[in-house]
Amino acid sequence: MGSALGRRTLLRMTFSIVARSADGRSYGVAVASKFLAVGSVVPTAEADIGALATQAYGNFAYRPQGMALLRTGVDAAGVVAGLTAADPGRDERQLGVVGASGSGATYTGSQCMDWAGGRAGDGYAIQGNILAGSRVVERMEQTWLAGDPGAALAERLLGALSAGDAAGGDRRGRQSAALLVVRRGHGYGGTGDVEVDLRVDDHADPIAELSRLFDLHRLYFGRPDPDTLLDLSGALADEVTGRLAELGHAHADLDEALAGWAGIENLEERLVSGKIDPLVLAQLRDQRHE
Repeated sequence: MGSALGRRTLLRMTFSIVARSADGRSYGVAVASKFLAVGSVVPTAEADIGALATQAYGNFAYRPQGMALLRTGVDAAGVVAGLTAADPGRDERQLGVVGASGSGATYTGSQCMDWAGGRAGDGYAIQGNILAGSRVVERMEQTWLAGDPGAALAERLLGALSAGDAAGGDRRGRQSAALLVVRRGHGYGGTGDVEVDLRVDDHADPIAELSRLFDLHRLYFGRPDPDTLLDLSGALADEVTGRLAELGHAHADLDEALAGWAGIENLEERLVSGKIDPLVLAQLRDQRHE
């Protein structure tokens, strides 16, 4: 794998979870570290292929090379074996991989600083170094396994990361966190595959801040629940029409008026003709004409 594999980045004090959704269509990574902008180094994922985290003395080359191996059908354990076998710095590496099927795989080099280790199972790999103890990855695994398989992968990953933080996380402190999830056709507007890509690069409580950003992401980019949509008719239509007019969005066609306002508020992903998402309605009711 050449000299590129020898280039390394110091990513001590890091814990992560790499996982695949129960339906096998989403792949993602959640990570936190006492390191600036951990999301720029550790996670990578590709729709319908898999996901990977490289940490400790993180190796950038693991990301493209690992994805290339997964594309050829090599399983997670084979990817870990292939990447580390060719890497003279493997004793200082930590790595987690999941593929399109089967168990995830985790690797901790013999020179990673204590506490360091990982756990893996069907569709997930959890790993960390310089942690408060083994309880960090154990709690993350327990939270992952106890989660609702039908829940969004991003939600489950963030839950597991938060559990690790609550169990002590990095024993040297906190600085950054990131969440990356891919799913074919689930990017913005259905034109890409990156479903969630959020980073907190430098913060006193990065996982809490990441959770706040994720709540905003769900509001702005989440798809409406068909079972909760309200008909834009009768008194509700009159109310929405009046509120939109007060905000400068009067239009003979209510759908057009709502779309004009929602586009400014970044809520266009939640629009459905002839109906209104309760979350959109709540945002409209909170608006004040300026």
